[in-house]
Amino acid sequence: MTGNIIARRYARALFSLGKKAGSEELKAFGKELDALAGVIKSTPELGKIFRNPIISIDEKKAVLASLLDKGQVSAIVRNFCNLLADKDRLSTIPEIQAFYNVLLDADQGVVRGELITAIKLPKAKCDKVKSQLEKQAGQKLFLSFSTDKSILGGVVLKVGDKVLDASLRAQLGILKENIKRGE
Repeated sequence: MTGNIIARRYARALFSLGKKAGSEELKAFGKELDALAGVIKSTPELGKIFRNPIISIDEKKAVLASLLDKGQVSAIVRNFCNLLADKDRLSTIPEIQAFYNVLLDADQGVVRGELITAIKLPKAKCDKVKSQLEKQAGQKLFLSFSTDKSILGGVVLKVGDKVLDASLRAQLGILKENIKRGE
């Protein structure tokens, strides 16, 4: 819980710097954080190094410097990462990146969601559903599509913190409860 609060504060700080620098820099900072978090997530040893209290901050900074030198990272993000190293918070980069993306989406009026169906939908149907949902929401929508055979039929739509369960499994569950209650 504490790590989440810390990650949010650092993400807000970097986001604030990006807002002052301009729209392009704001997006660039997000891409740089995405790349850095991706490397940390894909290399578990790197996360262990950043979390290990036995490894000195200077050694962590050396690992970070070699990591940042491989990618093209702006001076602000480089300084931000060095600040994280000084405060021994490098292990929170993935959480910072996740919350930064939430802030960036909110700033750009973008909503992310997921549509789960029992079978894979054709591309044309996916595009049609996405455009209809964008029209209803009045916002740009990034919608990922996935399948789950356990829902039997229908759809489950997750947008933000809301879930619309119109699956056959949910309908059967409601019917079962009604029968139990004698309705």
